[in-house]
Amino acid sequence: MLSPAQIDAYNRDGFIVVPDVFSAAEIAELRRVTDEFVARAAAVAANDDIYDLEDSHSAAAPRVRRIKTPHLHAPAYWRASRHPAVVEMLTDLWGSVRFDTGKLNMKSAGYGAPVEWHQDWAFYPHTNDDLAAVGIMLDDATEANGAMLVLPGSHRGPVYDHHGPDGRFCGAIDPEAAGLDLSAARPCLGRAGSVTLHHVRAVHGSATNFSGAERRFLLYQYRAADAWPLLGFKDGIETFDELLLAGEPTLCPRLADVPVRLPLPPAAYQGSIYENQRAAGRRYFATAAQGRAAAE
Repeated sequence: MLSPAQIDAYNRDGFIVVPDVFSAAEIAELRRVTDEFVARAAAVAANDDIYDLEDSHSAAAPRVRRIKTPHLHAPAYWRASRHPAVVEMLTDLWGSVRFDTGKLNMKSAGYGAPVEWHQDWAFYPHTNDDLAAVGIMLDDATEANGAMLVLPGSHRGPVYDHHGPDGRFCGAIDPEAAGLDLSAARPCLGRAGSVTLHHVRAVHGSATNFSGAERRFLLYQYRAADAWPLLGFKDGIETFDELLLAGEPTLCPRLADVPVRLPLPPAAYQGSIYENQRAAGRRYFATAAQGRAAAE
């Protein structure tokens, strides 16, 4: 599935965009299911096990910024998480694939919330770093509607501090303190049906969607079979092995010389990354409210 040039680009930059992986029919089904979830959010008043809501959410105007673990709530999302092309691409990289979890980030037109700069590795370090997230574009991803930005080559650098001023994990990097040159960050652009693959240690983030176009981004996390979570797997070995999508199970984790910084003490605001980052005490990306204020 992946060409040698794509594999080289992933290893060099820490991310790639692969066009036209999902068919128009598959994307239409995912959009339909997503629209149904957003409509049902009108009956939800606060964040719960399924919904992470925008601050401006109301029953009259339901606004969802994330659907949590979507693969557990609808067959279409489950099928997407095990899509043969996705499994094949990851097998090309690692030789084996184990599913982890997923989320659907919703950047609705005009107010979709930003995600501050971070590394996924800070949230769930493993015994080795053969881990990646696959992002499925349900809409065209453009610079205007908040496409994911990735800092090329950052997956080969340090794991940055993701703690807030209170000393607790907050899931966000202070770019100035880390000395990051974010002018080199590149947007992951593509048509609906394209996918991104980004390395677990790659520094990335995304801006508020100030455009008039939706940007819904279905993200699934995967790991090699011999990558084991350092913080444990609470559901037991049987369930852990049920997540294997390619390759053979093993009781011998591969230990790699990779930088690790544990996400402890845990975030003051639990839930999604949006909640975690509330305690960061800093913002790189402007919010929708700041954007409206600047336009007035």
